[in-house]
Amino acid sequence: MKPFDGQLALVTGASRGIGAATAEALASAGAHVVLTGRDTKALEAVEERIHAAGGAATIAPVDLAEPDGIARLATAIGQRWQSLDILVIGAAILPQLTAVADIDQRAFNQALTVNVLATQALLANLDRLLRKSENARVIGLTSGVGRAPRAYWGAYAASKAAFEVLLDCYAQETRKVSKIRVAIVNPGPTRTAMRARAYPGEDPGSVKPPEAVAKRLVSLLGEQFESGHRESVNQSR
Repeated sequence: MKPFDGQLALVTGASRGIGAATAEALASAGAHVVLTGRDTKALEAVEERIHAAGGAATIAPVDLAEPDGIARLATAIGQRWQSLDILVIGAAILPQLTAVADIDQRAFNQALTVNVLATQALLANLDRLLRKSENARVIGLTSGVGRAPRAYWGAYAASKAAFEVLLDCYAQETRKVSKIRVAIVNPGPTRTAMRARAYPGEDPGSVKPPEAVAKRLVSLLGEQFESGHRESVNQSR
């Protein structure tokens, strides 16, 4: 028996980086993982790795910015499964780093759509399935700038601050009336494509790989944490 045998997990942003590593780690721990993202070929590659390792996964390509994409995803999951045990919200967009006065409105709107509006839509559309689980857990991946803003990160920081507020409120609203538990995790410096865009001169080997974050997330999902839990993954390598 594996710790997540018989459980269903949904991971957004599962085509690469922390999302892909988390999906593979959850599958290795026994969960059937629904992989969502925009890049179908990349999702298929993750699915193939999971199947090759003896795990179970299903790809569900979806653009979180599409008005009805999340609703269709929730309907498809509900038609096949009775409940959702794990939701990992990892998908995010990093707009160009620039002064607040120079923020591109179109790019900012896209970041708010994916980082904030899609989060609310995921919670709204999947709430019914989460409530049917005997041990539902939601983990949202955030960034340190959401709580400690810094110059030129205004667009992304604002979206992550709003993201955290939504998850915090959802944790409070569900804490006493359901078995849903919510955690907000800051992965910290991690070797991802988003990190490379933000810090183009950084040596990738100087920060931890996505697998280190995935290992901690899977461990946390197996713990009895209090809803509203927060933590940072501080491992350097």
